[in-house]
Amino acid sequence: MADIFHQLGALSEPIRTRIVALVEVEELSVGELVRVLALPQSTVSRHLKRLLDDDWVVRRREGSGSWFALADLPVARRRLWQVVADGIDQDASFVEDARRLKTVLEEREVASEAYFARMAERWDGVRTGLFGQEFLGTALAALGSSGLRVADLGCGPGTTLSLLAPVAKRVIGIDREPSMIAAAASITAHSDNVELRCGRVEELPLGEGEVDLVLLTLLLHHLEHPAAVVEQAARALDAGGRLLLVDMLPHEREEYRRTMGHRHLGFSLETVERWASCAGMQVSSFSRMPMPGDASGPPLFVAVLS
Repeated sequence: MADIFHQLGALSEPIRTRIVALVEVEELSVGELVRVLALPQSTVSRHLKRLLDDDWVVRRREGSGSWFALADLPVARRRLWQVVADGIDQDASFVEDARRLKTVLEEREVASEAYFARMAERWDGVRTGLFGQEFLGTALAALGSSGLRVADLGCGPGTTLSLLAPVAKRVIGIDREPSMIAAAASITAHSDNVELRCGRVEELPLGEGEVDLVLLTLLLHHLEHPAAVVEQAARALDAGGRLLLVDMLPHEREEYRRTMGHRHLGFSLETVERWASCAGMQVSSFSRMPMPGDASGPPLFVAVLS
């Protein structure tokens, strides 16, 4: 009985309740919570500490930053939160928080889209400077066979598509940026087995079982919800299909958030295994990729999910 009063005490403070309502919707940083709540950082941090101590929220550390989300609540606590949430749903302060949260999340998206629009013509150069010229060949060597129907998600200006076209039965390049699609159309103009589709990978423009192989090459660190994209990719795979994933191992280059629109600072094997499990897949291989001496970026991994 004592625990229920303790938990009621945690939710009796309106600021803490507002924080729980926000992180239930989206994983947020302290800075974003400060903007949405329109409160000093010291105040937000103090209330976050109580919520962390009482296991209402969880913290994910990444580089020098921290991100907060609603904890995986036990049934009784989930019921308690639902009662509170139903009671404050139309309260003016919570309505205003929801409005400001929408603005913050839209600004995230706009910043990311603007970055990729600017980088369309220079994207290959950026990747080569960070990871060397050979990382694509090393990754594609993990395919093991040709004659496949392949989808490249976040295909960018089409470099990977041009490498796949001679060996694949069919290649589908997908990107949300029209400028990237235009660049890819130019580089693959003479390949009659390449199809380009403009769309968001979060709402993947692929039918169920349409392809044998999905490539996610240095894309997921730019996305809010990588696990959801892995699930979308799994849906598009035919029986026996595979997902080839290339991305950065965990690192602490916080400046990448600002300079290159990164949402995540790399991923561990444990994270990839969690994504695979949620998508009904398993990690059949995961290895660190060799990096050339002139590469300036963090180390990469290549994983195959099946």
